[in-house]
Amino acid sequence: MTGVLSNLPPTSGALILLGVLLASSIFADAVASRTRLPRISLLVMVGVGVAIVQQLWLEAPDARPLDGLGEPLVQVALVMVAFLLGGELTRERLRLTGPLILIVSLSVIVVGALAVGLGLLAMGFPLVVAVSLAAISVATDPAAVQETVHASGDTRLRARLLLGIVAIDDGWGIVVFGLAMAALGWMLSGAGGGERALLEAAWELGGAVLLGTLIGLPAAWLTGRLAPGEPTQVEAIALILLLAGVSSWLGVSSLLAAMVTGVLVANLSRHHTRSFNEIEHIEWPFLVFFFVLSGASVDLQRLDEALGLTLAYILLRLVGRLLGGLLGVRLARERQADLPRNIGLALTPQAGVAMGMALLAAERFPEHGAVLLSTVVGATVVFEILGPVLVRRVLR
Repeated sequence: MTGVLSNLPPTSGALILLGVLLASSIFADAVASRTRLPRISLLVMVGVGVAIVQQLWLEAPDARPLDGLGEPLVQVALVMVAFLLGGELTRERLRLTGPLILIVSLSVIVVGALAVGLGLLAMGFPLVVAVSLAAISVATDPAAVQETVHASGDTRLRARLLLGIVAIDDGWGIVVFGLAMAALGWMLSGAGGGERALLEAAWELGGAVLLGTLIGLPAAWLTGRLAPGEPTQVEAIALILLLAGVSSWLGVSSLLAAMVTGVLVANLSRHHTRSFNEIEHIEWPFLVFFFVLSGASVDLQRLDEALGLTLAYILLRLVGRLLGGLLGVRLARERQADLPRNIGLALTPQAGVAMGMALLAAERFPEHGAVLLSTVVGATVVFEILGPVLVRRVLR
C-alpha cells in the first residue's frame, strides 16, 4: 500500500488529496452536529492525522502535503478572511465600538506579550527566544474566531467586538514583531542590524497599507457597477487573487493589505455587500484546506525537542490573554455589563500568521530556529483545537 501511494504521479496525488481534504469537511460537519466539538478543531485533527501518515507511516518527514500547491491555497484562504474582516469595520460600526475595540485589543496585546516575554525570561530561556515568542504571541487566527462567531449566530456586543479585534490584531502583530526584531537586531548586531529590521517591518506594514489602498479604491468604484451573479463573483475572485499575488511579490503583509481593501470597499461602495457575499459563498473550501494543512504542517520528529518551552508558551499566553481581557473590560467602564471578563480567552486561536513570524525569526536567528519553529507549530495545533472551544464558551 505504501509503495502504491509513494508512486502516484504528482498531479494524481494532489487531486486525490484535495478531494480527501474536502471530504473530511463533510465528516467534520457530521461529527460536529452530533457533538460539542467545533468543526475547526476536527479539521485540524484531520491535518495532524495526515502528518502522522506522511511522516511516520510513509517515512517522509520532510515532505509537505500538496507540495507547492498548499502555500497558495492557505494564502488565498487567509486573504479571503482578512478581506471579510476588513468589511466589518464600517464607519457606523467603528462609531459604536471603535474605542472599545482599541481599549480591549491594546490591553490584551500589551499584557499578553509582557506575560509571555517576562515569564519565559524568568524561567531561564534565552533572550532571543523569549522576545521572539512574546511578539509571535500577539498574532490571532482570524479565520478560527470568525468561523466560530458566525457559526454561533451571535450578534451581541461581545461577538461584534471579537470580530473587530481580530480584524486589526494582525496589524498590531506585524508592528510588535517588527519592533521586537529591530530591538533584538540592535542589541545583538549593532545599530545597522536594528535599522535594517526596522525598515523591513516598516515596508511590510506601510507597503501593505499602500497596496490595499491602490487595489481597494478602484475595487470600491467598480463594486456595484456589475450585475449581480457571475460577473460579481468573478470580480470578487479577481480581487482576492490580486491581493494574494501582488502582496507576495512585493513582500508585504497580504493580511493587512486585504483588510485595508475590505475597509475601503465597505465604506466607499454603495453596493459593497455584493462582493462580500460572493466571497462568503466560496470561502469555506479554502478554509478547509487552511485548517487541515495547518495541522499537517506539524513536524512530529521535533516536537519533543521543545516540549517544555511549548508548554510554557501555551500556559503563559493563556494567562496573558485572560489578564489582558480583564484589564480591557475594567478600562471600558461604561460597557462592563455587556462584556464577559474572560473575553481575552476568545482571542487564543493562532495559526498561519504566527507560523510565518516563526519562520522569519528562525531565518534571522538560525541558532534558535529549530526550537522556535517546533514551539510555534506545536502550540498552534493546541490553540487551533482549544481556541474555538474557548470562543464558544465566551460567547455563551
